[in-house]
Amino acid sequence: MMQKGRRDFLQAFGNATLVAGVLGAGLLKPGSARAVEFNRAAFDAKTAADALRLIGAAGAEASRDILLKVPEVAENGAAVPIEVVSQIPGTTRLSVLVDKNPFPLALQFNFAAGATPRFQAKLKMAETSRLRIVASAAGRHYTIFRDVRVTVGGCGE
Repeated sequence: MMQKGRRDFLQAFGNATLVAGVLGAGLLKPGSARAVEFNRAAFDAKTAADALRLIGAAGAEASRDILLKVPEVAENGAAVPIEVVSQIPGTTRLSVLVDKNPFPLALQFNFAAGATPRFQAKLKMAETSRLRIVASAAGRHYTIFRDVRVTVGGCGE
């Protein structure tokens, strides 16, 4: 039993020494990792109309193929649960906007080809507001919205 613990330690020590040697030789360099570049201007927009324009979805058409599960009345605006699924073929991006938040564009998810465009999240909502979901597929934009009443403030309290 004692031998196995010693063997595991020596193997871990050897692996750490190898990684340290590769780093020291400059063959492996640490750097910043980013999933994708994002549209900072859209996230900094102060109105929903500006955010929609900046993500290229100002003329999004209504669609029943976006499924949105959100409570009609949120007990706590600091954590409003949502679930979104797009059944639009070729969906590559889902964006979430809260019209009356100080910065309406709350979330944006990009999906690889063939991935299921679905997510669950908790939003922070400043007050009772319209919640919009925008799906982007094949260069077109589709939307669905729901009005959510907030009973306890989220942002700004």
